[in-house]
Amino acid sequence: MTSREGALEVEAQPGIDSSAAPVRVLHLRRGGTSVVVDLDSERTPAIVHWGEALDGASAESLASLAIAARPQRVSGGLDGTPRLTLVSTPAAGWLNTPGLEGHRAGSGFSAQFEVAGIQANDHRALLSLVDAEARLAAQLEVRIGPTGLFHQRMTVRNTADTAYTVQSMLLAFPVPWDATELLDTTGRHLRERSPQRHEFTYGTHLRESRRGRPGADATLLLAAGRRGFGFEAGRVHGIHVAWSGNHRVLAERVTTGEAFLAGGELLGPGEVILDPGESAQTPWVIGSWGDGLSELSHRFHDELRRRPQHPNRARPVTLNTWEAVYFDHILEKLTALADAAAEVGVERFVLDDGWFTGRRDDTAGLGDWFVDETVWPDGLHPLIDHVTARGMEFGLWVEPEMVNPDSELARAHPDWILRGRMSLPPAARQQQVLDLAHPEAYAYVAARLRALLDEYPIAYLKWDHNRDLVDAGTGPGGQARVREQTLAVYRLLDELKSARPGLEIESCASGGARVDLGILDRTDRIWTSDCLDPIERLTNQRYTALVVPPELMGMHLTSPVVHSTDRTVALGFSGAVALFGHFGVEWDLTTVDDATREQIAAWITLAKRLRPLVATGRTVDVDGVDPGIDVRGMVAHDSSSAVFTITQVETTVAYPAGRVRLPGLDPARSYRLRILSPSAEAGSPGQSPLEWAQHPIVLTGRQLAATGIRPPVQHPQQSTVVELTAED
Repeated sequence: MTSREGALEVEAQPGIDSSAAPVRVLHLRRGGTSVVVDLDSERTPAIVHWGEALDGASAESLASLAIAARPQRVSGGLDGTPRLTLVSTPAAGWLNTPGLEGHRAGSGFSAQFEVAGIQANDHRALLSLVDAEARLAAQLEVRIGPTGLFHQRMTVRNTADTAYTVQSMLLAFPVPWDATELLDTTGRHLRERSPQRHEFTYGTHLRESRRGRPGADATLLLAAGRRGFGFEAGRVHGIHVAWSGNHRVLAERVTTGEAFLAGGELLGPGEVILDPGESAQTPWVIGSWGDGLSELSHRFHDELRRRPQHPNRARPVTLNTWEAVYFDHILEKLTALADAAAEVGVERFVLDDGWFTGRRDDTAGLGDWFVDETVWPDGLHPLIDHVTARGMEFGLWVEPEMVNPDSELARAHPDWILRGRMSLPPAARQQQVLDLAHPEAYAYVAARLRALLDEYPIAYLKWDHNRDLVDAGTGPGGQARVREQTLAVYRLLDELKSARPGLEIESCASGGARVDLGILDRTDRIWTSDCLDPIERLTNQRYTALVVPPELMGMHLTSPVVHSTDRTVALGFSGAVALFGHFGVEWDLTTVDDATREQIAAWITLAKRLRPLVATGRTVDVDGVDPGIDVRGMVAHDSSSAVFTITQVETTVAYPAGRVRLPGLDPARSYRLRILSPSAEAGSPGQSPLEWAQHPIVLTGRQLAATGIRPPVQHPQQSTVVELTAED
């Protein structure tokens, strides 16, 4: 399709209305979502609807929808009121955050695109854009995924004979004007993804990551909705940037009646300079919507589960050795731990930090990826042989992007360390960052990882990333390097997965500091947080699951005294909080008595029974619960069964507490309830038993959602697991 004298030729294709209607529109629809684009809005088209499906809408009604969204001229403004378009720029009168910023050595800053062609079907469109004067071309990809996620990505190409510096490329998602409340998350190490809410007022609410990774304080999702929206109800729209480096997300409400969310990569100075003919592409920015946050999150979960690379076998129950032995690697201790793990039903044994040359603590050795012969004179073979003989897979901890200055690698190749000056950046955990965009550094790391995978039957890599990228450049006076570093990490992961089919990789980054759909496109789970305290995990896991399916979230049993908070917790509480994820153990099982070991085995057996539900079901987070109680669940896609946890976070004023609802089931079906964890720890001495638990009851899904049941009386930090099974 071409542009002649400013008039766009649009072929009669599905999704594009090229009828005699007064306005041409593009209508993309799939998975319960519609996106309507006004092709005649300005030189660059504008989105006039993103949300519920408009199936059956006529060409005339869609044209009318586009016309109804156009602003009129007002006093004191431009003669044509500017509006948000697919690529808004100041040259078109847009005086708010633009979609593209750049220049040619300080000149040629102005850009204004026109549509040169469109290729489209019902759910996907490629819009070719040109700016003949600025000598720029762009391709905008918009598509709706099978579950209704709205994806946008832009590629900009330099068609001039001089270089063009890209400063910023952002993708915008309009939201309804009545979306007056914002939700995002923040946090720190051990407390990632803590929610915060704000009024969506005039101006810009900006969240940026300059850490070279999303960061523990990053927001996984930026959402705007009707005031008071919750998990169960309230229209809400949100966006996620599928990128593992620096990024920006913003919410902006402007006085011309536009409200939108936007996101993209945050570029460092000079990171993208396009020579003639070169192009640069944004990461995917993905939008979801729903009546409540649960519906919004289900679109993410359902689409990720459709990926060809999505883990399709039962998630192996995993034991990680870190909190059991730390750096104290002794074969006899580790084989005894493997024996204890196999006895309780563990299926994957992961050897954590401390196995490689010079690594007796966290001050040395990173980068020297050779098995330490002083600790492992026969290599890892004796341990791995023992682990696999007990029927378990073997996994290994690595941190390929990092280097200790006290290492043979750093001494031999100081030029491979990311830095912007002669001096090294501030240290974190006594380590620096290896420049994987340096060809020789990349080749070294790739070769060492392949050598380990060739020598040992490693089924799983716990891939850590324990520090932010600070002043990350190619050397003194060199170029900023975060973007190229992120792309190099992606390339390395892709190559390893391609060369070793079946290899699984976990994204760990000081816990949950690199959680995004860019890294999850190449890995098989994330380590949700280094904090295993169930109280802390309740919030973290709920808000991580806004985007990440639960089976991709590492959730482990913790030792009775939690390493990160020093809080003492009961086994039943820890087990219940870890059920709705990729279950595992972070505990020295050689120290527990027989009775405790039997309880651990029972929780692992329950987790194995429920993991098909966790891997395919829908999350339910219940609104309106007493602040001292947390209610959440997993409901089968066919509504045939469900499991809920009722957790006492703190004491309640009501004693016993009022009823709690169990929503998300088929309203017309009847369900039998039974408690799976009648914990001996629950309740105080002398309390009468919970009557419905003594005589399992049958309630309809409608009754459970509308009225609910009495929760058990529990002490704080106790949880009860309730199973519901359809009677039919």
